[in-house]
Amino acid sequence: MTSDRTAQFMREALKEAQAAAGEGEVPVGAIVECNNRIIARAHNLTQRLNDPTAHAEMQAITSAAYAVGGKYLTDCTLYVTLEPCVMCAGALFWAQIGKLVYGAPDAKRGFTLLQAPLLHPKTTVESGVLQEECAQLLVDFFKSRRK
Repeated sequence: MTSDRTAQFMREALKEAQAAAGEGEVPVGAIVECNNRIIARAHNLTQRLNDPTAHAEMQAITSAAYAVGGKYLTDCTLYVTLEPCVMCAGALFWAQIGKLVYGAPDAKRGFTLLQAPLLHPKTTVESGVLQEECAQLLVDFFKSRRK
């Protein structure tokens, strides 16, 4: 069962995803929380930056590392609307993120498709938080693109 606090932070990530959609980006949003405070907000910027690595998670990790003054995010939680891809899971490993919370699973490119553990051994994971809302935003975005 999802706590109110967890749902509240995921709603903030959803706001970032909506901002991405408004900019023509695939609507994935992320926030990093540390000590019950949001220290980073990000969304996909791959189109704007013409950079295939500019995923919401990558942007959030960079911003959070700057906010904490170091590369390790062991006391932080990343909330992201879509299950991270393998690239982002690798970055989360190197950042040693304390916890990962994601909304919708990614049946095509999600990191859980691989059998090898990609996250740091101490990282905990919570999935399916506001899953329907997160997934619907993606469905609506791609449906509007196919008209």
